[in-house]
Amino acid sequence: MLGYLPRELAKVLAPLLDAHFVECKGFVVGLPEQQLGDVPIQLTCEKCNNDNETYSDLIHRQSLWERFLGAIRNGNLQRPSSARYQANFNMMITDVMANHTHLSSDIETSFLGSFKSLSNDGQRLFVRIYTRKGPWFRVSSISYREISDVEHAAMELKLAGYIYMLSCTDVPSECEMEEILDVLSVPEMKEILKDLLKVNTSCTRRPELLSTLLSITALPKKILKWTGNCIRTSNMADELLWRVQRLFFLNGDQDLSSFLLVDLGLVKFPDYTCNICHRIFKERNDLLEYEEAIRVAQLMDESLDNDNMEMVSRCADLSENRVCTMPTEEDSNLAESPPSFYSCFSSTWVYSKVLTLGVSVYERERRYADAIRILKILLSKIASGRRRGYWTLRLSVDLEHIGRPNESLSVAEGGVIDPCVRAGSKIALQKRVVRLSKPPRRWKVPSYADSLRRNIEEVNIEGRPLNCETGAKSVFYGYDGELCGVEQLALQYYADEGGSWQGTHSEGGIWMTIFGLLMWDVIFSEVCDVFQSKFQTAPLDLETDDFYKSRKGLIESQLKRIQDGLAEEMLITSWELHQGTSCRGINWDRHSMADLRAAVACVGGHRLALLLRHLALDYRSWSSGMPDLLLWRFNGERGGAEAKLVEVKGPRDQLSEQQRAWIFVLMDFGFDVEVCKVSLVSKRR
Repeated sequence: MLGYLPRELAKVLAPLLDAHFVECKGFVVGLPEQQLGDVPIQLTCEKCNNDNETYSDLIHRQSLWERFLGAIRNGNLQRPSSARYQANFNMMITDVMANHTHLSSDIETSFLGSFKSLSNDGQRLFVRIYTRKGPWFRVSSISYREISDVEHAAMELKLAGYIYMLSCTDVPSECEMEEILDVLSVPEMKEILKDLLKVNTSCTRRPELLSTLLSITALPKKILKWTGNCIRTSNMADELLWRVQRLFFLNGDQDLSSFLLVDLGLVKFPDYTCNICHRIFKERNDLLEYEEAIRVAQLMDESLDNDNMEMVSRCADLSENRVCTMPTEEDSNLAESPPSFYSCFSSTWVYSKVLTLGVSVYERERRYADAIRILKILLSKIASGRRRGYWTLRLSVDLEHIGRPNESLSVAEGGVIDPCVRAGSKIALQKRVVRLSKPPRRWKVPSYADSLRRNIEEVNIEGRPLNCETGAKSVFYGYDGELCGVEQLALQYYADEGGSWQGTHSEGGIWMTIFGLLMWDVIFSEVCDVFQSKFQTAPLDLETDDFYKSRKGLIESQLKRIQDGLAEEMLITSWELHQGTSCRGINWDRHSMADLRAAVACVGGHRLALLLRHLALDYRSWSSGMPDLLLWRFNGERGGAEAKLVEVKGPRDQLSEQQRAWIFVLMDFGFDVEVCKVSLVSKRR
């Protein structure tokens, strides 16, 4: 399905089709300008003959036909009076200028403010080229039905400083030459080569043609005679609007396409109140430092993708210097500071991500001394970081690599009692302490040693594999003879000889969906500073300790209702009220209402409340690593229901520490949980 007919057309055409007064055929006659842009179509309408038509039918049909022709003549279908994307763009700029005016210089404020004074054509042309892949565009090839005069609009934008323009009298630089050649088609390139070299070229591939053209010294003076005027967004416009989008959406994942998805009805964001009490960036310098850190992080990602280890080291060194010169969190907390969940908008937080990647690179290259130095800096500078568990674990491991087991043990012991170290990282550090604390290093056995040795129920089944390649995902022949993964094989086992269970392979997906539905009113309740724009799918503090602290009363009230057996009713109500609305963790398409109701009913209110409280207390640490399968069954005439959670492991798989941590928690909550190990069918069979 490509989409829908314009409302203005459907309104007058539908009655004619419904009454069988016309037949209509449609053809796609071109491609949209953008991925989600309008698709040009041609409709051919033909009147139907009806011998049994009465006079009143004829009059009615003629009336409908006149309405249809009137809509066509009106021209609304060819040129909208206003462009939605233009209004959205203006709204975004206005919002940022109103709420973040202290972050812009006078020149930047004047520049952004001047956008409002541009003509409609100028504004629309700029938004069109800003959202398209360029960087250069031929003015002669730009055509939008809502822009009446492209050349005049381009000149207006040039004078306002929003675009650069190259005309036939300009000589582009070498860098500009390479970019401008991208606007040419292959036939055009061949024609230019023929004109310049006076011979036909045998080249047919674009890279070869580009290389040949760039080698011709006379090309820069003549290229714009073939392309005509070319335009691109100016550096100032690019930089400022990149900032505007960052400040408006507060992430790097959303952009102007979010408006389009909402306008098309493809995405619906939740209803909530934005109650902003503190500024995310106190001063302009805070924003500039954050932007610099983001650019370093982007360069780090690109360098890793391109295997440019020299640039990776330079990014890590720069990030290390920046973090070293910043005050520790304890020092910065002495003064009045914004909410702790704002920390992800600080340069320190971004640089810590770069350094974490750097540690992985150094470890891979066995540069353990460098990795240890960075890890110690991170742990000393960032007292409440989300990654403290990972940093502490890697520091302990790397110290052991270089033959310093005593220090490795001390680091692990400190990590175990660090309140920021949780879930799988804590289990891993506890296991290191138990292993390293043998006499004479330590004479006393840690108190948690017995807990780590708890027995986890196991079930062993056999599977006939299609492949046995190391590193490849295992594929088996299922009980029905069809190919399937290891989790589907386990589901078939439990549905049959394993106990007539129903279930789903969802890992944590079904639990995140249940959490979102049952805690909807809590998640989107009014709390200061957690909602900053209308394009959020979760509050900013969801993955922090502040989430539970700020809503403790609301959360406990919901959990009490769940514990009292109202979970299924709450689930149905929430589903009916919010179905299709975007919310972090909820997958509307993957989990059916029937499966969700069965899961909630079979798990029981007491255990479900314990699990949801666990997620509310620390959503980030516990939103991954849950068992693969959730199984349930109703006991028929005996009444009652039961649920089971199963972690499935293939022939070469082992439990991760995060999975082990979840299994221990679920056992403590009274869940029936086990590990299903799939081994290869014995050769004797």
